[in-house]
Amino acid sequence: MVVCKNTNTSCITDTTNNTTIDAVSDDINNMNISNNNIASTGVDSSISMCANCGKEGTNINNTCNKCKQVKYCNAACKKKHRSKHKKACEEHIRLSAEHAAEVRDEKLFKQPPPQWGDCPICFQRIPTLNTGRRYQTCCGKIICCGCSHAPVYDDQGNEVDNEKCPFCRIPTPYTDEEGNEREKKRMEANDAEAIFNVGTYCYFGANGFPQDYTKALELFHRAAELDYATAYNSIGYAYDFGQGVKIDKKKAVHYYELAANGGNEIARYNLGINEQEAGNIDRALKHHMIAVRDGYTISLEQIKLMYSNGDATKGDYTKALQLYQTYLGEIKSPQRDKAAAYSEKYRYC
Repeated sequence: MVVCKNTNTSCITDTTNNTTIDAVSDDINNMNISNNNIASTGVDSSISMCANCGKEGTNINNTCNKCKQVKYCNAACKKKHRSKHKKACEEHIRLSAEHAAEVRDEKLFKQPPPQWGDCPICFQRIPTLNTGRRYQTCCGKIICCGCSHAPVYDDQGNEVDNEKCPFCRIPTPYTDEEGNEREKKRMEANDAEAIFNVGTYCYFGANGFPQDYTKALELFHRAAELDYATAYNSIGYAYDFGQGVKIDKKKAVHYYELAANGGNEIARYNLGINEQEAGNIDRALKHHMIAVRDGYTISLEQIKLMYSNGDATKGDYTKALQLYQTYLGEIKSPQRDKAAAYSEKYRYC
């Protein structure tokens, strides 16, 4: 399922304003007073102090609605203290938001593990390209194109019918109906790949399934709950372009980020395009670099375009080429080369 975005948008360099942090008012130092030094003082943590009148007790539980850090004995004290607490409250919220953004970015811009892992037969990294891997509806394994094309041998070393699964030796289904029945059985076993595949059939109206966006999204969500990153990307795409749901760009970005954190290179590219359109070139470049490391050649072309436009340096483009070469070094094999030479359907890079 192709769910990446294309753009011809010119990129504008992002500038970030450096704001001097004003001194925080005195009462921010009194926040969480009931929780400080309890271990050393032995003070009961259930006892709190009203930030306005100083009254102590276990019933001081009228909390600031915004920062949730200051407590009062009643609504009157809260209202009376509001003007004094306003600056500290806003500063706490701002700092909390900055910290949350830093934590989010730290996770977002960390190179994730390869989404597809290693082939269970040759133990080499599975290629990112769709034609570089095969899903086996019999056993639920994902194997590389090289092992899919290679001869199959029995336990005595004799070559057998290669129309059998290289992993479990069950014959390959000959019709869509047989393949659909197998995938339905895999769905009953909570196989995320099978659930997503059937969702894709419903999305496009393929393999004998009627087109049904609602059913497709239901299955995408079910696969996503099983941490299937590609399903998150498809949900994000649906919200991005209003396919089966109302357009919601915030939700689209949310699901793209979940997919990208799970190693989906297309979602990573989509995030990069979003940042380019917003003029956040540094963030866009980070996303595309991660996608290139995961073998996504479209992001490599995007970095090349950014370089030609002056939005990326020669060093950036050189780094991207090196990252892609590293990826190729992890997936290249004579067996896969042989398969790719045999047919375009086995192309893996």
